[in-house]
Amino acid sequence: MISRYLVCEGREIHYTEWGSEHTETVTAWHGLARTGRDMDELAAHLSSRYRVICPDMIGRGLSQWSPRPEREYCLEFYGRIAVSLADQLGLERFHWIGTSMGGAIGMRLAAGTLKHRLRSLVLNDMGPKIADAALERIRTYAGKPPQFDRLTELEQYFRTIYKPYGWLSDEQWRHLTETSARRTPEGRITTHYDPNMVLQFVQHPRDYDQWDAYDAIEAPTLCLRGESSDLLASEIAGEMRRRGPRATLVTIANCGHAPALNVPDQWNLVERFLNGR
Repeated sequence: MISRYLVCEGREIHYTEWGSEHTETVTAWHGLARTGRDMDELAAHLSSRYRVICPDMIGRGLSQWSPRPEREYCLEFYGRIAVSLADQLGLERFHWIGTSMGGAIGMRLAAGTLKHRLRSLVLNDMGPKIADAALERIRTYAGKPPQFDRLTELEQYFRTIYKPYGWLSDEQWRHLTETSARRTPEGRITTHYDPNMVLQFVQHPRDYDQWDAYDAIEAPTLCLRGESSDLLASEIAGEMRRRGPRATLVTIANCGHAPALNVPDQWNLVERFLNGR
């Protein structure tokens, strides 16, 4: 793994790169309140065959926070950052894997700016319509991240709110915590993102209504749905099989929103799809 930075749309964006000796490339994009380090294990697995790029979206992880949060924390600006990153990395044709928000950005671009550049699209528990109750849940916890005195307290918090991710080992929970923690000026521990990113839901309330975009996608599409997801309803997932790119739908047992892509069964599922099988 190599840690790198690029300036995209005037903002410094951090990403990790795996398998740099390969030509065929995968970009892997994290969820709303997460970082690119969530993709470490999937990237390590795929890097035997692919170059894998795992960015921190603006306002997350080690990427710059937006000085104009009400305008830049939205799918349109996120998409511009992603295109700038791809252009600077010289990615003419590549695969896109996106968890939650990362999938929403991918849908938008697969229907538009990157329509003829994406080899395939993997949507991890994301569809063109998401449940209002799930949106409210996410806004509630993401907009006011708690602060703790100890990192182990943050880990316990993550184990509670991210329980729907499914099974994670103790080592994986610790890794998730250590790669998504930061200190406040007062020395306390909190989450590694800008709380203002929830302004997306105030300033751009229809950002995640994307049926028109989904219907325009031509890239082969895989949709992974957590068995008990409260964000991607089973009816919406079923409709995704019939419309647009007619996604291949796979239900991930014992998960909600969203499968953590942290176990061999999930890595192999994604890899087989990328390989055209």
